[in-house]
Amino acid sequence: MRAKISYAVTAAVLVFYFVLVGSRGVMLIQSGTVLTVTFGVAVLILPVIGLWFLWKNTQFVRRANALAAELDAEGGLPVDELERTPSGRIDRDSADEVFARRKAETEAAPDDWRSWFRLAVAYHDARDTPRARKAMQRAIALHDG
Repeated sequence: MRAKISYAVTAAVLVFYFVLVGSRGVMLIQSGTVLTVTFGVAVLILPVIGLWFLWKNTQFVRRANALAAELDAEGGLPVDELERTPSGRIDRDSADEVFARRKAETEAAPDDWRSWFRLAVAYHDARDTPRARKAMQRAIALHDG
């Protein structure tokens, strides 16, 4: 729940920023000189790209959460069996061991979105965010058909 609140607050701040920047771009365009119109258009491009990125990221998170809920209903969510350091961080060797099992599971069933979901969690636990995201995208694509 805490992560959802943080995400919502961050998204709201970004939207506020995009509106603020967009209004400045419109003001520059309304000035009417060639230079200010050029800068105004350039300034308007930033919020458009930012809003697109925020939208795509929100869709990704919603789809991943839907998969997690479905897997939880099936009783297939990965169990947290990772050892932790005294500070609470995941032990690297423990994460690598779980990752090896998840990778073998995914190689045995490459068309199963559930195994890709669990592999994404293992990548995340191993602190490999780019690969975790790609594995989750693969799980979403397999689930959606």
